[in-house]
Amino acid sequence: MPHSSEKATSAAAVSNIDKWLTWPQYLLPQHILSIMMHRLCRCRWAWLKNAMIKAIIKQYQVDMSLAQQQDINAFEHFNAFFTRALRPEVRPLAASELLSPVDGNISQLGDIHSGRIIQAKGQDYNVAELLGNDAVMAEQFVGGQFATIYLSPRDYHRIHMPCAGLLQHMRYVPGKLFSVNPRTVRAVPRVFARNERLVTIFATDFGPMAVILVGAIFVGSMQTVWQDGEITPPYGKQIRDWQYQTDNIHLAKGAEMGRFNMGSTVVLLLPEGAPAWLQALTADMPLIMGEALS
Repeated sequence: MPHSSEKATSAAAVSNIDKWLTWPQYLLPQHILSIMMHRLCRCRWAWLKNAMIKAIIKQYQVDMSLAQQQDINAFEHFNAFFTRALRPEVRPLAASELLSPVDGNISQLGDIHSGRIIQAKGQDYNVAELLGNDAVMAEQFVGGQFATIYLSPRDYHRIHMPCAGLLQHMRYVPGKLFSVNPRTVRAVPRVFARNERLVTIFATDFGPMAVILVGAIFVGSMQTVWQDGEITPPYGKQIRDWQYQTDNIHLAKGAEMGRFNMGSTVVLLLPEGAPAWLQALTADMPLIMGEALS
């Protein structure tokens, strides 16, 4: 068994490797590359979009038997495949107060301490910064809890409601487009509070709930079921807000609320007094949409 000093040296080495492998992202023209990917993923040349679909299915072992449409020739472009619907029976909703909103892996989850969220071991960031530097909005989640769920390229990319909610507010926060894969999350400080993101606030039976869609490199396109078209692109440089208090947009538990055009990360924020996360849930655990969180 290695001594504690050997463990510390090993951990430092891993950290340095992560940093060396992720530092080129600081130099990349992230938004330009994402615009190019956005266009490529909507190309309707059958030979090209089919080749891209086959490559992703093979590389990530995508299970097409779960999809409503299993014929790759039927997808108009790669993005239609990437945001494909699943057969309803393959994602039953658990009898729980809170459900996983997506297929993915838990990055981190736990309590919000002193207004801060754990990003990775040894790293955290501020809730107010995540919400666009809005201290009033962040105050709603003091003493609450959070969950961060990462979607890989093989996952289902539609986002669903963890519980029933009445839409109150949506905020677009411009930012960077770093990757959000596990290595980058370990190496880039405050990555979720630096990347472009879409904050949605819902009123629920237990108080306000934030469902935050975090963009990433090649994932600079997000959309919701209540907004016509994509939120981005084009990319903005200013925070944009939409208020919905009088629109009566109510979404049931398990209902689709949005999607990533390519994959990224969802952050959930719950207030103090909300149903607690199941104790069995841990970092790196896989989840499927509709699985119990509480």
